[in-house]
Amino acid sequence: MRREGPGLSRRAVLVGAARSIPAVPASSCRAPEAGRAPRSEGGRQATILLRSGWQTENIGDIAHTPGLLRLLQIHLGEAGVMVWSNALDRGVGAMLRRNFPKVRIVSGSTDDNGRPETAELAEAFERADFLLHGSGPGVVARSHLEAWRRTGKRYGIFGVTVALREEAASRALDARLRATLEGAAFVFTRETASLKNLQQAGILRPQLGFAPDSTFSLRIYDEAAAERFLKENGLEPKKFIAVVPRLRYTPYHTMRAVNWSKEEIARRTAVNRKHQEADHAKLREVITTWVRQTGHKALLCPEMTYQVGLLEPLLYRPLPDEVKAHVVRRDRYWLPDEAGSVYRRAAAVVSLECHSPIIAAANDTPCIYVHQPEDGIKGQMWRDVGLKDWYFEVESASGEEIAGRLMSIYEDYAAAQVRVHEAVIYARKLQGDAMSLLRRLVLG
Repeated sequence: MRREGPGLSRRAVLVGAARSIPAVPASSCRAPEAGRAPRSEGGRQATILLRSGWQTENIGDIAHTPGLLRLLQIHLGEAGVMVWSNALDRGVGAMLRRNFPKVRIVSGSTDDNGRPETAELAEAFERADFLLHGSGPGVVARSHLEAWRRTGKRYGIFGVTVALREEAASRALDARLRATLEGAAFVFTRETASLKNLQQAGILRPQLGFAPDSTFSLRIYDEAAAERFLKENGLEPKKFIAVVPRLRYTPYHTMRAVNWSKEEIARRTAVNRKHQEADHAKLREVITTWVRQTGHKALLCPEMTYQVGLLEPLLYRPLPDEVKAHVVRRDRYWLPDEAGSVYRRAAAVVSLECHSPIIAAANDTPCIYVHQPEDGIKGQMWRDVGLKDWYFEVESASGEEIAGRLMSIYEDYAAAQVRVHEAVIYARKLQGDAMSLLRRLVLG
Protein backbone atom coordinates (compact mmCIF):
# COMPACT_ATOMS: atom_id res chain seq x y z
CA MET A 1 0.00 0.00 0.00
CA ARG A 2 1.23 3.52 -0.71
CA ARG A 3 0.18 6.96 0.25
CA GLU A 4 -2.33 8.73 -1.98
CA GLY A 5 -0.92 11.16 -4.49
CA PRO A 6 -0.86 14.92 -4.05
CA GLY A 7 -4.25 15.27 -5.73
CA LEU A 8 -6.05 13.92 -2.66
CA SER A 9 -6.92 16.75 -0.30
CA ARG A 10 -6.22 16.70 3.43
CA ARG A 11 -9.95 16.91 4.02
CA ALA A 12 -10.57 13.77 1.97
CA VAL A 13 -7.94 11.86 3.94
CA LEU A 14 -9.37 13.04 7.25
CA VAL A 15 -12.96 12.27 6.31
CA GLY A 16 -12.10 8.84 4.93
CA ALA A 17 -10.01 7.96 7.95
CA ALA A 18 -12.61 9.21 10.39
CA ARG A 19 -15.21 6.97 8.80
CA SER A 20 -12.93 3.97 9.18
CA ILE A 21 -12.26 4.59 12.90
CA PRO A 22 -15.52 4.71 14.84
CA ALA A 23 -15.59 5.57 18.53
CA VAL A 24 -15.48 2.49 20.75
CA PRO A 25 -15.38 2.26 24.57
CA ALA A 26 -11.83 1.65 25.80
CA SER A 27 -12.88 -0.96 28.32
CA SER A 28 -13.77 -3.76 25.95
CA CYS A 29 -12.27 -5.52 22.99
CA ARG A 30 -15.66 -6.76 21.83
CA ALA A 31 -18.62 -4.70 20.73
CA PRO A 32 -21.29 -5.38 23.41
CA GLU A 33 -24.20 -5.30 20.97
CA ALA A 34 -22.43 -6.48 17.86
CA GLY A 35 -25.06 -9.01 16.98
CA ARG A 36 -24.30 -12.63 16.33
CA ALA A 37 -20.60 -13.32 16.78
CA PRO A 38 -18.72 -14.89 13.87
CA ARG A 39 -17.97 -18.56 14.26
CA SER A 40 -14.95 -20.60 13.42
CA GLU A 41 -15.01 -24.34 12.83
CA GLY A 42 -16.92 -26.19 15.49
CA GLY A 43 -19.28 -23.30 16.25
CA ARG A 44 -16.81 -21.33 18.39
CA GLN A 45 -16.37 -17.59 18.22
CA ALA A 46 -13.51 -16.62 15.89
CA THR A 47 -10.48 -15.83 18.05
CA ILE A 48 -7.21 -13.99 17.43
CA LEU A 49 -4.07 -14.74 19.42
CA LEU A 50 -1.95 -11.57 19.54
CA ARG A 51 1.74 -12.25 20.15
CA SER A 52 3.07 -9.04 21.60
CA GLY A 53 4.92 -7.63 24.59
CA TRP A 54 8.70 -7.68 24.03
CA GLN A 55 10.14 -6.05 27.15
CA THR A 56 9.08 -3.77 29.99
CA GLU A 57 12.24 -1.63 30.21
CA ASN A 58 10.89 0.57 27.40
CA ILE A 59 7.50 2.31 27.34
CA GLY A 60 7.58 2.08 23.55
CA ASP A 61 7.80 -1.70 23.59
CA ILE A 62 5.02 -1.78 26.16
CA ALA A 63 2.84 0.60 24.11
CA HIS A 64 2.71 -1.68 21.05
CA THR A 65 0.30 -4.05 22.80
CA PRO A 66 -2.43 -1.64 23.96
CA GLY A 67 -2.13 0.24 20.66
CA LEU A 68 -2.83 -2.90 18.67
CA LEU A 69 -5.54 -4.04 21.08
CA ARG A 70 -7.33 -0.77 20.40
CA LEU A 71 -7.12 -1.39 16.65
CA LEU A 72 -8.56 -4.88 17.11
CA GLN A 73 -11.25 -3.41 19.35
CA ILE A 74 -12.26 -0.94 16.66
CA HIS A 75 -12.02 -3.09 13.55
CA LEU A 76 -12.70 -6.65 14.77
CA GLY A 77 -14.91 -6.03 17.76
CA GLU A 78 -16.90 -9.22 17.16
CA ALA A 79 -13.85 -11.48 17.43
CA GLY A 80 -12.38 -12.87 20.61
CA VAL A 81 -8.86 -11.69 21.43
CA MET A 82 -6.13 -13.27 23.55
CA VAL A 83 -2.73 -11.68 24.21
CA TRP A 84 0.34 -13.89 24.38
CA SER A 85 2.94 -11.93 26.32
CA ASN A 86 5.94 -12.83 28.43
CA ALA A 87 6.60 -9.21 29.45
CA LEU A 88 4.04 -8.41 32.14
CA ASP A 89 6.18 -7.18 35.04
CA ARG A 90 6.56 -3.60 36.31
CA GLY A 91 2.77 -3.33 36.45
CA VAL A 92 2.27 -3.93 32.72
CA GLY A 93 -0.04 -6.91 33.20
CA ALA A 94 -2.24 -4.94 35.59
CA MET A 95 -2.32 -1.99 33.17
CA LEU A 96 -3.47 -4.21 30.30
CA ARG A 97 -6.13 -5.91 32.39
CA ARG A 98 -7.40 -2.58 33.66
CA ASN A 99 -7.81 -1.18 30.15
CA PHE A 100 -8.88 -4.37 28.36
CA PRO A 101 -10.70 -6.47 30.99
CA LYS A 102 -12.27 -8.88 28.50
CA VAL A 103 -8.97 -9.81 26.86
CA ARG A 104 -7.38 -12.98 28.21
CA ILE A 105 -3.60 -12.83 28.74
CA VAL A 106 -1.50 -15.98 28.44
CA SER A 107 2.22 -16.53 28.92
CA GLY A 108 4.75 -19.21 28.09
CA SER A 109 7.17 -20.28 25.40
CA THR A 110 7.52 -23.23 23.04
CA ASP A 111 10.00 -26.08 23.11
CA ASP A 112 12.33 -27.25 20.34
CA ASN A 113 9.53 -29.37 18.91
CA GLY A 114 7.15 -26.44 18.68
CA ARG A 115 4.98 -27.50 21.61
CA PRO A 116 3.65 -24.92 24.09
CA GLU A 117 5.37 -25.30 27.45
CA THR A 118 2.46 -24.06 29.58
CA ALA A 119 -1.09 -25.36 29.81
CA GLU A 120 -2.60 -21.91 29.20
CA LEU A 121 -0.54 -21.44 26.04
CA ALA A 122 -1.45 -24.92 24.81
CA GLU A 123 -5.11 -24.06 25.29
CA ALA A 124 -4.63 -20.79 23.43
CA PHE A 125 -3.03 -22.63 20.50
CA GLU A 126 -6.01 -24.95 20.39
CA ARG A 127 -8.64 -22.23 20.71
CA ALA A 128 -7.25 -19.46 18.47
CA ASP A 129 -7.97 -19.37 14.75
CA PHE A 130 -5.34 -16.82 13.74
CA LEU A 131 -2.06 -15.59 15.25
CA LEU A 132 -1.12 -11.93 14.82
CA HIS A 133 2.48 -10.85 15.45
CA GLY A 134 2.38 -7.30 16.80
CA SER A 135 4.48 -4.21 16.16
CA GLY A 136 8.14 -4.23 17.05
CA PRO A 137 11.73 -3.84 15.93
CA GLY A 138 11.47 -6.97 13.82
CA VAL A 139 9.89 -10.40 13.76
CA VAL A 140 10.78 -10.78 17.42
CA ALA A 141 8.76 -13.94 18.01
CA ARG A 142 10.03 -15.88 15.01
CA SER A 143 10.40 -19.19 16.87
CA HIS A 144 6.88 -18.76 18.21
CA LEU A 145 5.55 -18.20 14.70
CA GLU A 146 7.41 -21.31 13.57
CA ALA A 147 5.70 -23.26 16.35
CA TRP A 148 2.33 -21.84 15.36
CA ARG A 149 2.86 -22.85 11.72
CA ARG A 150 2.82 -26.48 12.82
CA THR A 151 -0.84 -26.08 13.76
CA GLY A 152 -1.65 -25.46 10.10
CA LYS A 153 -3.52 -22.28 11.01
CA ARG A 154 -2.85 -18.89 9.47
CA TYR A 155 -0.82 -16.00 10.87
CA GLY A 156 0.03 -12.43 9.94
CA ILE A 157 2.68 -9.87 10.85
CA PHE A 158 1.73 -6.26 11.60
CA GLY A 159 3.80 -3.09 11.88
CA VAL A 160 7.35 -4.42 12.10
CA THR A 161 10.77 -3.32 10.89
CA VAL A 162 12.61 -5.75 8.61
CA ALA A 163 16.32 -5.11 8.17
CA LEU A 164 18.55 -6.85 5.66
CA ARG A 165 21.95 -8.24 6.58
CA GLU A 166 24.96 -7.18 4.59
CA GLU A 167 26.57 -9.85 2.44
CA ALA A 168 29.41 -9.88 -0.06
CA ALA A 169 27.66 -8.46 -3.09
CA SER A 170 24.05 -7.95 -2.00
CA ARG A 171 21.74 -7.51 0.94
CA ALA A 172 19.77 -10.56 2.01
CA LEU A 173 17.30 -12.00 4.50
CA ASP A 174 18.13 -14.70 6.99
CA ALA A 175 16.83 -17.99 5.58
CA ARG A 176 14.63 -18.77 8.60
CA LEU A 177 13.18 -15.28 8.57
CA ARG A 178 12.44 -15.60 4.85
CA ALA A 179 10.51 -18.81 5.45
CA THR A 180 8.54 -17.19 8.27
CA LEU A 181 7.68 -14.16 6.16
CA GLU A 182 6.70 -16.20 3.11
CA GLY A 183 4.49 -18.44 5.22
CA ALA A 184 2.43 -15.51 6.52
CA ALA A 185 -0.96 -14.46 5.20
CA PHE A 186 0.30 -10.88 5.21
CA VAL A 187 3.28 -8.77 6.30
CA PHE A 188 2.78 -5.09 7.08
CA THR A 189 5.94 -3.14 7.83
CA ARG A 190 5.92 -0.06 10.06
CA GLU A 191 7.86 2.11 7.61
CA THR A 192 8.38 2.05 3.86
CA ALA A 193 12.12 1.35 4.18
CA SER A 194 11.30 -2.15 5.45
CA LEU A 195 8.74 -2.63 2.70
CA LYS A 196 11.43 -1.84 0.15
CA ASN A 197 13.74 -4.31 1.88
CA LEU A 198 11.17 -7.08 1.46
CA GLN A 199 10.66 -6.24 -2.17
CA GLN A 200 14.40 -6.12 -2.78
CA ALA A 201 14.81 -9.50 -1.10
CA GLY A 202 12.21 -10.99 -3.45
CA ILE A 203 9.46 -11.60 -0.88
CA LEU A 204 6.40 -11.89 -3.09
CA ARG A 205 4.21 -14.61 -1.65
CA PRO A 206 2.26 -12.94 1.21
CA GLN A 207 0.22 -9.75 0.98
CA LEU A 208 2.72 -6.94 1.63
CA GLY A 209 1.94 -3.44 2.82
CA PHE A 210 2.80 -0.50 5.04
CA ALA A 211 1.02 -0.04 8.38
CA PRO A 212 2.67 2.35 10.86
CA ASP A 213 3.65 1.28 14.36
CA SER A 214 0.59 0.39 16.45
CA THR A 215 1.66 2.99 19.05
CA PHE A 216 0.05 5.59 16.77
CA SER A 217 -3.27 4.17 18.03
CA LEU A 218 -2.36 4.18 21.72
CA ARG A 219 -5.12 5.77 23.83
CA ILE A 220 -4.68 4.68 27.44
CA TYR A 221 -4.18 7.06 30.34
CA ASP A 222 -3.38 7.41 34.02
CA GLU A 223 -4.89 10.82 34.59
CA ALA A 224 -4.66 10.78 38.38
CA ALA A 225 -0.94 10.00 38.39
CA ALA A 226 -0.23 12.58 35.69
CA GLU A 227 -2.19 15.37 37.39
CA ARG A 228 -0.48 14.60 40.69
CA PHE A 229 2.97 14.67 39.06
CA LEU A 230 2.32 17.92 37.23
CA LYS A 231 0.93 19.61 40.33
CA GLU A 232 3.87 18.50 42.49
CA ASN A 233 6.31 19.93 39.97
CA GLY A 234 4.51 23.10 38.95
CA LEU A 235 4.02 22.00 35.34
CA GLU A 236 1.13 23.81 33.69
CA PRO A 237 -0.68 22.20 30.73
CA LYS A 238 0.74 23.31 27.38
CA LYS A 239 3.39 25.43 29.11
CA PHE A 240 6.19 22.86 29.28
CA ILE A 241 8.15 20.66 26.91
CA ALA A 242 9.21 17.08 27.60
CA VAL A 243 12.76 16.08 26.62
CA VAL A 244 13.95 12.46 26.35
CA PRO A 245 17.64 11.36 26.22
CA ARG A 246 19.19 8.27 24.64
CA LEU A 247 22.61 6.66 24.29
CA ARG A 248 23.63 5.42 20.85
CA TYR A 249 23.40 1.79 22.05
CA THR A 250 21.02 0.68 24.77
CA PRO A 251 23.21 -0.83 27.55
CA TYR A 252 21.22 -4.04 27.90
CA HIS A 253 24.23 -5.73 29.50
CA THR A 254 23.60 -3.57 32.59
CA MET A 255 19.94 -4.67 32.76
CA ARG A 256 19.96 -8.41 32.10
CA ALA A 257 22.00 -11.28 30.74
CA VAL A 258 23.02 -10.83 27.11
CA ASN A 259 25.00 -12.97 24.68
CA TRP A 260 27.41 -10.19 23.75
CA SER A 261 31.15 -10.79 23.95
CA LYS A 262 33.33 -8.60 26.15
CA GLU A 263 34.66 -7.03 22.98
CA GLU A 264 31.16 -6.15 21.78
CA ILE A 265 30.23 -4.63 25.14
CA ALA A 266 33.44 -2.60 25.05
CA ARG A 267 32.71 -1.42 21.50
CA ARG A 268 29.18 -0.28 22.33
CA THR A 269 30.31 1.42 25.51
CA ALA A 270 33.02 3.29 23.61
CA VAL A 271 30.52 4.49 20.98
CA ASN A 272 28.20 5.73 23.71
CA ARG A 273 30.97 7.63 25.45
CA LYS A 274 32.15 9.15 22.19
CA HIS A 275 28.79 10.64 21.26
CA GLN A 276 26.85 11.20 24.47
CA GLU A 277 28.09 14.74 25.13
CA ALA A 278 27.64 16.02 21.58
CA ASP A 279 24.19 14.42 21.21
CA HIS A 280 22.83 15.76 24.48
CA ALA A 281 24.41 19.20 24.05
CA LYS A 282 21.92 19.65 21.21
CA LEU A 283 19.02 18.81 23.50
CA ARG A 284 20.41 21.22 26.11
CA GLU A 285 20.40 23.97 23.51
CA VAL A 286 16.75 23.20 22.83
CA ILE A 287 15.95 23.39 26.55
CA THR A 288 17.86 26.64 26.99
CA THR A 289 16.21 28.29 24.00
CA TRP A 290 12.76 27.21 25.17
CA VAL A 291 13.22 28.49 28.72
CA ARG A 292 14.79 31.81 27.72
CA GLN A 293 12.33 32.63 24.95
CA THR A 294 9.11 31.47 26.61
CA GLY A 295 9.78 31.57 30.34
CA HIS A 296 8.14 28.14 30.56
CA LYS A 297 9.44 24.91 32.05
CA ALA A 298 11.06 21.78 30.63
CA LEU A 299 10.52 18.24 31.89
CA LEU A 300 13.38 15.75 31.57
CA CYS A 301 11.94 12.23 31.42
CA PRO A 302 12.84 8.68 30.34
CA GLU A 303 11.55 6.33 27.71
CA MET A 304 13.68 3.50 29.08
CA THR A 305 14.62 2.53 32.63
CA TYR A 306 18.34 3.30 32.27
CA GLN A 307 17.64 6.85 31.09
CA VAL A 308 16.57 8.03 34.53
CA GLY A 309 20.30 8.00 35.31
CA LEU A 310 21.12 10.14 32.26
CA LEU A 311 18.88 13.08 33.13
CA GLU A 312 21.18 14.63 35.74
CA PRO A 313 24.66 14.32 34.13
CA LEU A 314 23.81 14.72 30.43
CA LEU A 315 20.89 17.14 30.45
CA TYR A 316 20.45 19.00 33.74
CA ARG A 317 23.85 19.57 35.33
CA PRO A 318 25.52 21.36 32.37
CA LEU A 319 22.61 23.82 31.92
CA PRO A 320 23.05 27.50 32.82
CA ASP A 321 21.94 28.20 36.39
CA GLU A 322 19.08 30.48 35.40
CA VAL A 323 17.73 27.76 33.10
CA LYS A 324 17.96 25.02 35.74
CA ALA A 325 15.37 26.85 37.84
CA HIS A 326 12.83 26.08 35.10
CA VAL A 327 13.76 22.40 34.62
CA VAL A 328 12.07 19.40 36.26
CA ARG A 329 13.75 15.98 36.40
CA ARG A 330 11.57 12.89 36.66
CA ASP A 331 13.23 10.62 39.21
CA ARG A 332 11.59 7.33 38.26
CA TYR A 333 10.47 5.21 35.33
CA TRP A 334 6.83 5.18 34.26
CA LEU A 335 4.37 3.28 32.08
CA PRO A 336 2.86 4.48 28.79
CA ASP A 337 -0.52 5.29 30.35
CA GLU A 338 0.99 7.91 32.69
CA ALA A 339 3.41 9.07 29.99
CA GLY A 340 0.49 9.50 27.59
CA SER A 341 -1.39 11.59 30.13
CA VAL A 342 1.66 13.81 30.68
CA TYR A 343 2.59 14.09 27.00
CA ARG A 344 -0.95 15.13 26.03
CA ARG A 345 -0.53 18.11 28.39
CA ALA A 346 2.93 19.04 27.10
CA ALA A 347 3.42 21.80 24.56
CA ALA A 348 5.81 19.52 22.67
CA VAL A 349 8.03 16.47 23.07
CA VAL A 350 11.65 16.54 21.85
CA SER A 351 13.30 13.14 21.96
CA LEU A 352 16.28 11.05 20.94
CA GLU A 353 13.96 8.07 21.32
CA CYS A 354 11.32 7.17 18.73
CA HIS A 355 8.26 6.19 20.75
CA SER A 356 7.80 9.09 23.12
CA PRO A 357 7.15 11.33 20.09
CA ILE A 358 4.68 8.75 18.74
CA ILE A 359 2.83 8.65 22.07
CA ALA A 360 2.75 12.45 22.00
CA ALA A 361 1.52 12.49 18.41
CA ALA A 362 -1.26 10.03 19.27
CA ASN A 363 -2.48 12.74 21.66
CA ASP A 364 -2.18 15.64 19.17
CA THR A 365 0.94 16.99 20.86
CA PRO A 366 3.61 18.25 18.43
CA CYS A 367 6.81 16.23 18.61
CA ILE A 368 10.37 16.32 17.32
CA TYR A 369 12.35 13.11 16.82
CA VAL A 370 16.15 13.43 16.71
CA HIS A 371 17.36 10.18 15.17
CA GLN A 372 20.67 8.50 15.90
CA PRO A 373 22.11 6.23 13.18
CA GLU A 374 22.44 3.31 15.61
CA ASP A 375 18.65 3.39 16.10
CA GLY A 376 18.01 1.72 12.74
CA ILE A 377 15.57 2.56 9.97
CA LYS A 378 12.36 2.96 11.97
CA GLY A 379 12.72 6.75 11.84
CA GLN A 380 11.51 6.58 8.23
CA MET A 381 8.02 6.47 9.78
CA TRP A 382 8.21 10.21 10.38
CA ARG A 383 8.71 10.94 6.71
CA ASP A 384 6.10 8.35 5.74
CA VAL A 385 3.30 9.89 7.80
CA GLY A 386 4.12 13.48 6.80
CA LEU A 387 6.24 14.71 9.73
CA LYS A 388 9.58 15.03 7.94
CA ASP A 389 10.02 18.64 9.10
CA TRP A 390 9.97 17.41 12.71
CA TYR A 391 12.61 14.75 12.06
CA PHE A 392 16.34 15.42 12.41
CA GLU A 393 19.47 13.33 12.02
CA VAL A 394 21.55 13.97 15.12
CA GLU A 395 24.88 13.99 13.31
CA SER A 396 23.88 16.57 10.69
CA ALA A 397 21.45 18.82 12.59
CA SER A 398 22.61 21.50 14.98
CA GLY A 399 21.03 22.28 18.32
CA GLU A 400 20.15 25.69 16.93
CA GLU A 401 18.19 24.10 14.05
CA ILE A 402 16.24 21.80 16.35
CA ALA A 403 15.50 24.64 18.77
CA GLY A 404 14.39 26.84 15.87
CA ARG A 405 11.92 24.20 14.74
CA LEU A 406 10.55 23.92 18.26
CA MET A 407 10.02 27.66 18.44
CA SER A 408 8.26 27.68 15.08
CA ILE A 409 5.87 25.10 16.51
CA TYR A 410 5.30 27.29 19.55
CA GLU A 411 4.74 30.45 17.51
CA ASP A 412 1.96 28.87 15.42
CA TYR A 413 0.77 26.21 17.82
CA ALA A 414 -2.71 25.73 16.38
CA ALA A 415 -1.25 24.92 12.95
CA ALA A 416 1.22 22.49 14.54
CA GLN A 417 -1.60 20.65 16.31
CA VAL A 418 -3.53 20.37 13.06
CA ARG A 419 -0.43 19.02 11.35
CA VAL A 420 0.25 16.32 13.91
CA HIS A 421 -3.43 15.39 14.03
CA GLU A 422 -3.56 14.91 10.27
CA ALA A 423 -0.38 12.80 10.33
CA VAL A 424 -1.84 10.51 12.98
CA ILE A 425 -5.17 10.22 11.17
CA TYR A 426 -3.24 9.18 8.08
CA ALA A 427 -1.29 6.58 10.08
CA ARG A 428 -4.53 5.22 11.49
CA LYS A 429 -6.06 5.09 8.04
CA LEU A 430 -3.21 2.84 6.88
CA GLN A 431 -3.59 0.74 10.02
CA GLY A 432 -7.30 0.47 9.28
CA ASP A 433 -6.55 -0.81 5.78
CA ALA A 434 -4.43 -3.57 7.32
CA MET A 435 -7.15 -4.37 9.84
CA SER A 436 -9.66 -4.68 6.99
CA LEU A 437 -7.55 -7.45 5.48
CA LEU A 438 -7.27 -9.17 8.85
CA ARG A 439 -11.02 -8.90 9.27
CA ARG A 440 -11.64 -10.64 5.95
CA LEU A 441 -9.26 -13.44 6.88
CA VAL A 442 -10.66 -13.99 10.37
CA LEU A 443 -14.34 -13.10 10.05
CA GLY A 444 -14.95 -13.75 6.37
